[in-house]
This record gives sequence, C-alpha cells and structure tokens, in this order.
Amino acid sequence: MGSPYTVTVSPPATLGPVPDTANEKRHWVRDRTGKGEPKSFINPWDSAHDFTFPELFKTMMHHKFLSGNSQKPDTTKATISVMKPSFLSSRTGSTALRATWLGHACHYIEFPTGLRVLFDPVFEERCSPFSWLGHKRFTPCPCDVSDIPIIDCVIISHSHYDHLSLPSILSIHKHHPSAHFLVPKGLKSWFTATGITTVTELDWWEDVDLTLTPTPETSSPTSTSSQPEKITARISCLPAQHTSARTPFDKGLTLWATWSVSSGPKSVFFGGDTGYRRVPLPSSSPSPSTSLSHLPVCPAFKEIGEFRGPFDLGLLPIGAYRPRHVLSAVHSDPFDAVEIFKDTRCRRAVGVHWGTWAVAEEEVMEPPRLLAEAVERSGLGEGVFGVCGVGETREF
Repeated sequence: MGSPYTVTVSPPATLGPVPDTANEKRHWVRDRTGKGEPKSFINPWDSAHDFTFPELFKTMMHHKFLSGNSQKPDTTKATISVMKPSFLSSRTGSTALRATWLGHACHYIEFPTGLRVLFDPVFEERCSPFSWLGHKRFTPCPCDVSDIPIIDCVIISHSHYDHLSLPSILSIHKHHPSAHFLVPKGLKSWFTATGITTVTELDWWEDVDLTLTPTPETSSPTSTSSQPEKITARISCLPAQHTSARTPFDKGLTLWATWSVSSGPKSVFFGGDTGYRRVPLPSSSPSPSTSLSHLPVCPAFKEIGEFRGPFDLGLLPIGAYRPRHVLSAVHSDPFDAVEIFKDTRCRRAVGVHWGTWAVAEEEVMEPPRLLAEAVERSGLGEGVFGVCGVGETREF
C-alpha cells in the first residue's frame, strides 16, 4: 500500500547530545564482572520502585481484599467519541503534522515530509496473551491495519501486552512488508523469532537515521504522482521510568523507552508508558503536583528536554494510575503528565494511555477531567495539552 520506497536505517554520522551520565549505563544489570552486555534492566532513579513479582502480588492482594479501597471502573459510563480515521492517501496531502489517536497508546503520525510512523500498535479486542481472556476494549478499535495506507516505521515502547501485540505486528508486516520496526534494547529477538528481520533495537540515548528512497517505479519521469524524492528522519530512543514483562518470569529482561522522531521541521516525543514519581500510600489519590513536591521525580525528562527538546508534539500517558501507591512509579497521572510536558519542553500535547482498556482502577473518564484541572492549575493555556476522540486526527 502507498508509494514504494526503500527504507534504510543507519547510525547517524553525528550523535545527538547526551547527558554526562548516559555512558555509565546505570540502567544495565550486568554479571558479576560488571562487563559485557546487560542481563536485565532497572530504573536507576530515586523516583522509581521496582516491585518483585511476589511483592507486587502481595501488595495487590492486600489492596483488593483487605484495604477496603479497591474499586472496579464502570466502563458503561465512558463518553469517548469513536470515529473512522481519515488518513491521507498520499505523502504530500498536508503541510501540517497530523496525529491520529487509535486508542490507548497507539498513535499514527503523518509528517509533512511524507514520513508515516505508527506507535505501539494494538488492534485486538483484548490486550492479553489470549484472545478469550484479559482486559477487553470498552471503546472499539477505529480501524484495521489494512485501512492504514502507508506505514514506514513502527516504534514500540516496551513489551507489555497493551503496547506490543503479536497479531498486530504480524498484520502490519503482512500489509506493509517494507515497514521497519524500532524497539528498545533486548526486544529484537522477539521480532526475529516471528520471522521479522526489518527491526533495529536501541538503548537509551541512541539514535538512528531513517531514510526513505523512492524506487525506480516511484521516481520514474513518466509518473504523474507528486512524491518526495527522499524522506529522512532522526529517531532517538530515550529513557522512561517503567518496566517490561510478558510472563511472570521475564520482568526487566528487555528495556522500556520513550522515543523522539524528527523529520523536516517537525518533531514528536512519544511518552509511551512511564511513571514520574513514586507516591506512597498516604498520598495515593491524584492531587496537584505542589502537594507532592517533596517526592523525588524522574530526572530523565528534564534531560530529554534539555538535550533533545523542544518538541512540536508530545504524546503523553495520562491513565492507568490507580491505586497510586502501586502504579505511580510506572504510570503517570494527569498531574505528572503536565510536569513531564514541561520538563520535556513540548509545545503541544495529546493525552494517551487511557480510554481503551480498564487496566487500572480509576473511573474511565477521570483522566481527561484531571488533565483539564492540571492544565488549568499550571497555567498552560487552553488547547495546549488535551485529549481527542478515538480515531480523531489533530493537526499541529
């Protein structure tokens, strides 16, 4: 589908700027020698807390059955609009940066240069290893993979099932065989095991240059279509405060990340799935950031803003944050998201990671309501950071 281009991914001639600590690889867990490749990964900041599986199980059992504070969100109260996306049919259809929310963290970005990027695609009914068990969508998927006319690059934030789906990946590879996959360190082998070889894995603060070169058919003098001669992008893997796992036994074996993509004059920061600070039990309810100012925050986001910002658009997670004492270290709430917005120096932002699966305990319409409150308290101005409908396209 779309015009035929050859996709190449290569290390840049000049690396982007990085903080002084980047080469220390504090997020790597090596063997006893302290040398070689990592065995696993951690969050290296005071703002984080990595639960072991038994610790997490014990904490959640206490919360659900003994605390009296557990709640199940009523998904019938969702008032999220769902519409069929209106994708551009060619690479030259707009001079604006177009962002289409496809539910949860999945976003499709149409750069004015002609580049087309898909983030964290999950098109299935359930985010689960099983088609018959697990969290089920309460808003329908707005389209199928086959409805998307062009996909040049697919970027994955981490291995959790609500961000990485085998059926979706295989469908993308089937309908868009030239699409290149960019994944955090350690995750490449998952793709090659499925037979997909067009995949590049990166560590935090590593960059690649992606180049789309038209095939002879596309660039033929007799062609009547107007297509870019060459499309380029700089893609960077950046830190996140999260974790990874696809079973109870592989926690932290692959890296998690945020990403930035710059093509032509436009740039996007993809927050994927990340925490900002760990909120202890007494402060378990979402609240203005000023009341939590004594808690350490993840320093990586200010570094991202300093060394790679500003960004024209941020896609920032705002949901799946209750109970806070369990999830805050890995899932930002709307007040945290506003702080991430400011730290990373985004000019505009759209809230993601909500409105699709009830993977946590907050009411389904609470994230946009709290986001509006957080934006107002921060004085960001109307229209700077908000939400949109599933399938809706915004231009930036």
